[in-house]
Amino acid sequence: MQCEEWLSKSEKILTDVKEWRKAHPKATFVEIEDEVHRRMMQLEAQLLQDAAQESSSRAWGKDMGEEAPRCSRCQAPLQARGQHARTVQGNGGESVTLLRTYGTCPHCGESFFPPR
Repeated sequence: MQCEEWLSKSEKILTDVKEWRKAHPKATFVEIEDEVHRRMMQLEAQLLQDAAQESSSRAWGKDMGEEAPRCSRCQAPLQARGQHARTVQGNGGESVTLLRTYGTCPHCGESFFPPR
């Protein structure tokens, strides 16, 4: 995500919180805090997804010219099995979807979806 997109998303969160506050004039400090936290977790999930997608191990294989990761069990080079998406849940409870090259070990059958 570009810097302008982050600024726009942050401004939208601020605008949404202000609108929420106007719609809930009797909200307690804790309720306001919960609403801000909920919206910030959405921004955090986007940041996590963008940062994870920047990983150099995201795409590898013969066509990419990158060295294949090694099997954690037997250290043999893995064979790429195409791009797969995996949705994980962050600590804040928001879902993050990662797109990575998925691989299997030709020797021991271990499968690998790089988290790094």
